[in-house]
Amino acid sequence: MDLGWLSAILVGAGCLALGYCIGSRRPAFIFLRAKVVKDANFGKGNEKKKSKEPLEIEKLADILDDFKMVLVVRNDLKMGKGKIAAQCSHATLGLYKKLLHRAPKALNRWEMCAQPKVVVKIESEEDMLVLQERAKSLKLPTHITIDAGRTQIAPNSRTVMAILGPVEVVDDVTGGLKLL
Repeated sequence: MDLGWLSAILVGAGCLALGYCIGSRRPAFIFLRAKVVKDANFGKGNEKKKSKEPLEIEKLADILDDFKMVLVVRNDLKMGKGKIAAQCSHATLGLYKKLLHRAPKALNRWEMCAQPKVVVKIESEEDMLVLQERAKSLKLPTHITIDAGRTQIAPNSRTVMAILGPVEVVDDVTGGLKLL
């Protein structure tokens, strides 16, 4: 008789554990699925409200073939090689994300050119901002990476500026700078 009770307790405990596992995971799954659907709908509404006009560079992508990206690195910050690599990556991705919906033809043109990237140096933040204004005056998109300041440099330091566009136009802006 002791074996009968012991088997019943073990079977009951197993069923209880199985029920708990199924019950505890199922509501979470339903909650997550509902949240994903809600978030997806939220994003769609925002896109309509936030829709911006295509950038001027889109027109250039229709008529010019050679595109490149130039990464302008501040030399006065004395960043290490790894820090420069990380900041250049941030700048590249930042500009790419900026252009993804507003200038897809320009991105495609750059990708068809094998995504050329040139890294040059500049001596100060002020010079970088002057260069950005020059790029904007020529309707070239830019992105400046601002560092969080967790490692080598001060927080909110502007470290690298990315510029993308037709080779000739980008060279008008950055052609006088030396390679890093």
